[in-house]
Amino acid sequence: MRDAAVMMLEGLKSRNERASVGADKGYDTADFVADCRRMGVTPYIAQTTDTRRRSAIDRRTTRPAGYALSQRIRKRIEEVWGWMKTVGGFRKTRFKGWERTELAAYLVGAAYNLVRMAGLTAA
Repeated sequence: MRDAAVMMLEGLKSRNERASVGADKGYDTADFVADCRRMGVTPYIAQTTDTRRRSAIDRRTTRPAGYALSQRIRKRIEEVWGWMKTVGGFRKTRFKGWERTELAAYLVGAAYNLVRMAGLTAA
């Protein structure tokens, strides 16, 4: 999983601007953070709060305001996935095959957008 992320980040090398990547606690490892920094990518990764191991994210990453902003945005994305799993019934797919599962994901995502739009217009 982390190896695939590193491969995708290597595709950003052609860009001249500084890039950042946001991820959950599963990516808070010394090797992934070192790979990100080697490529010039700022790792906005959620810190591990487990007392058994130390987080690979240090103050030079958490100090800028961009880190706090990325964590708030990441939380909003996680809320969408939570809704899709609980309300949308997408915790375990009922379909065989990539195409049918993908179509079901699009339908559940569209339903979420409709519910969200209804809530936004009511406010």
